[in-house]
Amino acid sequence: MRYFKMNGCGNDFVMFDARAHGALDLTPAQAAAIASRETGVGCDQVIAIERSVRGDAFMRIWNADGQEVSACGNAARCVGQLLLGENPGPSVKIETRAGVLKAWSAESLITVDMGSPLLKWEEIPVSRPCDTVHLDYSVTAPDGTVFTAPGGVNMGNPHAVFFVAEVAQAPVALIGPGIATDPYFPEGVNVGFLEVRTRTQLRLRVWERGAGLTKACGTGACAAIVAAHRAGLSERRADVELDGGTLTIEWRASDDRVLMTGPVEIEHEGDVSL
Repeated sequence: MRYFKMNGCGNDFVMFDARAHGALDLTPAQAAAIASRETGVGCDQVIAIERSVRGDAFMRIWNADGQEVSACGNAARCVGQLLLGENPGPSVKIETRAGVLKAWSAESLITVDMGSPLLKWEEIPVSRPCDTVHLDYSVTAPDGTVFTAPGGVNMGNPHAVFFVAEVAQAPVALIGPGIATDPYFPEGVNVGFLEVRTRTQLRLRVWERGAGLTKACGTGACAAIVAAHRAGLSERRADVELDGGTLTIEWRASDDRVLMTGPVEIEHEGDVSL
């Protein structure tokens, strides 16, 4: 089957247009085999574009470990670019398991309306009632440094955002895996480490559940702005620098929607046996 290799800020995807075939029913093992950087095509997530009655297309998402998930912001921008190339209208609608997203072109960039953040403890979810501006959660790194009180946000998938002085010093790969699978987060969690440089300039690295340390995480960047603003650390609109590039995120006060704007790139096309 034909695939497109695309990325948004370095967060890369193997994308299949399955609209002529019906649902692309990959098993976890198949998705993981395609995502493998050693023996497969190699990517952070595998994406299927399928038919939809609620939007212009349905986006199905598998993490690199083969598990299907509900949301991926950078993938939504990639799908948005492909659909906008087919449709003369000003915007397209992308159905996901987390809801219907609207995407449109912003000059050479793509913007996606990621919807409203979920902020109650049971919506994130965490295992017990608490204030989600600062979750009652802590973890100690091997060097004894304590990381505590992350912001909790659900952007179609769960996020815990730790505020750190220098993200370059944060042991993302050491403590991220344990946090991502901690029973405190019943559905697992994406783990963000956020450095607030100014109220409009943030630096973020994310350990994604099922994918590991990626060059960019779109929903993570959205969660970072929401968490930082709720904690009084940032404005509602800011640039979030990730390892692979910069996303502009705005959490609108007028309607509670989170908008994500950034670049998209098609790397190559190819064929893979399913």
